[in-house]
Amino acid sequence: MEFYQVEETNTLRRVIGWIVDIAVVISLAWFVVYGYGTQVRMAGQSMTPQLLGEDVVLMDRLTYDFTDPARFDIVVFEREDHKFNVKRVIGLPGEVVQIIDNLVYINDEPLEAENGLNQVVLAGIAENPVTLGEDEYFLLGDNRDGSEDSRFVNIGNVKREQIRGKVWLRLLPLIDIGLVE
Repeated sequence: MEFYQVEETNTLRRVIGWIVDIAVVISLAWFVVYGYGTQVRMAGQSMTPQLLGEDVVLMDRLTYDFTDPARFDIVVFEREDHKFNVKRVIGLPGEVVQIIDNLVYINDEPLEAENGLNQVVLAGIAENPVTLGEDEYFLLGDNRDGSEDSRFVNIGNVKREQIRGKVWLRLLPLIDIGLVE
């Protein structure tokens, strides 16, 4: 009789152990997928050459729960029409952005950037100084000639709550898989 009780107790412990293991694995998988694995399909050529139309990238939702977007981060934001766009952070909260003679100025100083990220042919509304609020960002596409971004009234300054996450990995096409800088 005691033998059956010991065997039942061991079986019960194993079943409970499996249930706990499965729950931990499912929770961990959800955390990783939710936090770091949200797929975003690029549309258009506004981030060329860094990202191309039809690339699939992964977005990190968690980083901006603990920190704020930094200059030159590539972010996913939700427009007023509820469409998602991918652009690069250029201006930070409280700064004044202006485009003069095809160069981006931040607080009256030329933006220091590599790969031509400080150059813009069409100034749009940034022809005049654009003062960012305490929760606003100025975003530009890397393909300045083919990007609808903060230079235009229909996008304008992007509020912090519109920013959904940071692009960190190009997933597709497989030949170009890698971290996004």
